[in-house]
Amino acid sequence: MALGLPVDDVHVVHDSDRVVLRLVPCDALLRVAPAHGLAEAEFEVGVARRLAEVGAPVAELDPRVEPRVPVRDGFAISFWTYYAPTSSAVAPADYADAFLRHHAALRRVELDAPHVTDRIASALTVVNDRERSPELPDVDREFLADTLGGLGAAIGGDRARDQLLHGEPHPGNLLNTGGGPLFVDLATCCRGPVEFDLAHAPEEVTPHYPGADPELVHRCRALNWALFSAWRWRRDDQMPGRERGRTEGLRQVRAALERRG
Repeated sequence: MALGLPVDDVHVVHDSDRVVLRLVPCDALLRVAPAHGLAEAEFEVGVARRLAEVGAPVAELDPRVEPRVPVRDGFAISFWTYYAPTSSAVAPADYADAFLRHHAALRRVELDAPHVTDRIASALTVVNDRERSPELPDVDREFLADTLGGLGAAIGGDRARDQLLHGEPHPGNLLNTGGGPLFVDLATCCRGPVEFDLAHAPEEVTPHYPGADPELVHRCRALNWALFSAWRWRRDDQMPGRERGRTEGLRQVRAALERRG
């Protein structure tokens, strides 16, 4: 290819709203998004550069390629280091340790990132607009609107503990590599309480994170599922399995709220 990296084959690593490709034998990892996602891709590259400088446990950009996001044939492309994943899942204590180190690194950088409540406001716009979510049943529309509004007010009311967050550090965005766990998909960086990040991880992780508020984690877990469900009801949502995600998202919201009592 034009960058001088030898390529004999291409393997699809992930196929969703963005496609992740592994080039072999050069072992470069490409994140490919439609050109309208250029700003988000550039933001992610900027976040990765800043976090790598302060030693955060994150996947790094490919050092052989200039850290920018070219647009080719209508697609924005960023180049990343490929890490061979291990077969084992990340243990809860190791997950919490990765969180602690990542959050500490995030406190050392300055980034212009949106607040969690901005994400909630965007989801409410979708839920409250029948043209943007025409297939959402009225009873579920009211339920999601009430849940997003209520939890958003509760979480956004006290910002004394807010800091930069990963934004969506679920198990699919934490690679267990030979060098330890590394967070990927950094475009979701936002501001809020650390409990919002913790709520994306398995429940067994929270007890290993000193100072976390378990009740706030439960609220954020319900909020995360409400956000997920809202996105799946968008008319133009392109996420694979969106039909199953719609019903599963609503079920998980109700289950999380019931666990809170």
